[in-house]
Amino acid sequence: MNPHEKHSADGATEVAAEQLRIQAEVDAKESGKPRSENKQPMQAGQRDYPSKLPAQHLRKPGLEDDLAFAPMYDAPGYKGSDKLKDMAALITGGDSGIGRAVAVLYAREGADVAIVYLCEHEDAKVTQKAVEAEGRRCILIPGDVSDPAFARAAVEETVNAFGKLDILVNNAAFQEHTGDILDLSDAHFDRTIKTNLYGYFYMARAAVPHLKPRGSIINTGSVTGIMGSKALLDYSMTKGGIHAFTRALAGQLMPRGIRVNAVAPGPVWTPLNPADRSADEVQSFGSDVPMQRAAQPEEIAPAYVFLAAPSCASYITGEILPVIGGYE
Repeated sequence: MNPHEKHSADGATEVAAEQLRIQAEVDAKESGKPRSENKQPMQAGQRDYPSKLPAQHLRKPGLEDDLAFAPMYDAPGYKGSDKLKDMAALITGGDSGIGRAVAVLYAREGADVAIVYLCEHEDAKVTQKAVEAEGRRCILIPGDVSDPAFARAAVEETVNAFGKLDILVNNAAFQEHTGDILDLSDAHFDRTIKTNLYGYFYMARAAVPHLKPRGSIINTGSVTGIMGSKALLDYSMTKGGIHAFTRALAGQLMPRGIRVNAVAPGPVWTPLNPADRSADEVQSFGSDVPMQRAAQPEEIAPAYVFLAAPSCASYITGEILPVIGGYE
């Protein structure tokens, strides 16, 4: 063995010995130490959020007013700073849940808001009052986003009311679980696709001619569009499609100066889920994520402010922002 080979062999032996010493140190420290699991849900906000929810099942389309525990949407710790001053936003599914929380924060940041919703009139009025309490205007536009004529009319009504349109938030959704593909009827599949994909496309197509440079479109995706969900086959398909739609449309609209992004939430306490799951399942909703609890809408809404604000996200387009309570 020449001197170089001997030096290399000695060095390798020393490294192996060092690895063994490190292993022994770690083994000694861990020996006898009880393995503890985090049994408490993570609380990282300005106020605590519940980890257990009322056992309740709602009839579709699901009214927020009927929930035994009202979703937390008003974000009292969030202070506005004119990020969206004098802008005009249209939010589909804005009557409740994430849409309501986004509407309130948009108003707090200085935007007027048009709320598109299906038929949940009482919920929509609550959102309207909350927006107006922030000192901004709010109009209500009931109808079906999967109808292209309605999508055009909703955009026109918004522009007529506010004189412009700066932000479109596609957020309306239909969700109903099925555990077996053989139980997924044509009507069920069709309704999910029409609301979640056709609706996003129709609203975006109607909005684009009115959006100016520095305008934006924000789509609500889902963790199910990233990881899938065996009980939400059709819903997961649409959310994955929304993510692809976001990226593709961002490329198309870049020459117009219009940004397109998506927020992909994990489990969030809104009427959508109690209107889908059984009461027993609702009680532990969200407990399987690393944070061990569902989000409240006010925890998701700031992501929509960030992506809409030219002062925050001028170099961000075509992105999918997961807000999913951690990932392991």
